[in-house]
Amino acid sequence: MRDLLGSIGNRIFVLLLAGIAVSILATTWLAGNERRSSLRELRLQHLADRVEQIVQAVDDIPPPQRPIVLQAASNFGFEARIVEDMNDAVGTSDSGAALIDMLQARLGEDRRVAVQRETECPPLRREGQEDGHGARRETCRVIYVSLHDQTLMRLRLHQPGEPPALRGRGGPGGVFGPQYLILFLTLIALLAWLVARMATRPIRQLAQAASRLGSDIDHAPLAETGPTEIRQAAHAFNAMQGRIRRQIQHRTHMLAAITHDLQTPLTRMRLRLEKVSDAELQQKLIDDLGVMHGMVREGLELARSMDSSEKIQALDIDSLLDSVCADAADAGQDVTLEGSTRAFVMAQPGALRRCLTNLIDNACKYGQLARVSIALEQQKILIRIRDQGPGIPEDALEAVFEPFYRLETSRSRDTGGTGLGLTIARNIVENHHGYLRLRNLAEGGLEVALELPQMTPSKAR
Repeated sequence: MRDLLGSIGNRIFVLLLAGIAVSILATTWLAGNERRSSLRELRLQHLADRVEQIVQAVDDIPPPQRPIVLQAASNFGFEARIVEDMNDAVGTSDSGAALIDMLQARLGEDRRVAVQRETECPPLRREGQEDGHGARRETCRVIYVSLHDQTLMRLRLHQPGEPPALRGRGGPGGVFGPQYLILFLTLIALLAWLVARMATRPIRQLAQAASRLGSDIDHAPLAETGPTEIRQAAHAFNAMQGRIRRQIQHRTHMLAAITHDLQTPLTRMRLRLEKVSDAELQQKLIDDLGVMHGMVREGLELARSMDSSEKIQALDIDSLLDSVCADAADAGQDVTLEGSTRAFVMAQPGALRRCLTNLIDNACKYGQLARVSIALEQQKILIRIRDQGPGIPEDALEAVFEPFYRLETSRSRDTGGTGLGLTIARNIVENHHGYLRLRNLAEGGLEVALELPQMTPSKAR
């Protein structure tokens, strides 16, 4: 349940569904009560009309003729006769009191009226209907009314009861059968789902934009549409993206300018070192100058990896990797390549080549060789580069990606490392929506795993 309600969309859905369902059940119950009250009122009105009619009819005829009229009343669904007193008028219900008020209002306040509590009575037989088959249960109402000459008349009226299918209608489960209840709940669930989806769509778009921001700072800004709150959030997000983009550009341009401008004085210093007479001192200065040149060169590469304007295009990854390995082998490095994918990637060719070259150079420099393999796994292109070096301490597998981080063993400045190679490689891979990981092998050596998304067939066409 906690997982189900963990999403704001699911919470809105459940709240809407429960709220609407409770509202419908409550209003159905209230409407049923109101309906029963209205039907009860109509039945009393109808009963009062019948009593009023028979009383007026008997009032207008002489006493000797009244038994004839009263005997004929049984043909109209009630029994009527003249009595001496109200011996069987035992108790009056709430509806009986209401009926008494109606009759006195219609016949006059001077009339004596009494109503016996409603009781169940055998149904009247109708022509063509057998006993006990299809007969509706009926109730009897016994009413005493005094005529204008104070004669007491007893009326026993038959009232049809409600059919069994309608009894209790208006309760939570009465007015709707199971099929209607299922239909209502389905429609309510659909409505709640649509409302929840509409309410959470801007949040999902904002989350997706924030996720894209980590890999593509130049992604198109969010559309500032929708309700006021959503427009404000989108505007704030776009403003934040713009500030981050400007800060990265300023930092990248500053780094590129510094490293670029350093090359000129370093070149002049190298020319002047040729005039130094002490050969040993001259060689030390030239070595230091070479290290500085390497740092400047990799500083430029780092700046390019963070803000590359190179055009992205479809690239045959097998051909690119084969070319990089062939160049390394031609340079005298021990490099082999296995596998193929026949897959394409959307990439910046120059940047991805620099990344692969850096990783293979690192493997050959610190691990004596590079065994490169490529495969297609779950629509991802996986490139592995293994060496036979001493590996990296487990607690430093992530730290080596930090700029200018150097290990105190073989991966140090003394062997030519500047601490930027892996930083540049990871920046390039992340710009291509991929991942770069390091792993120490059980048999010794280090494995670099580079994962890139395969280009979809639609983009390939």
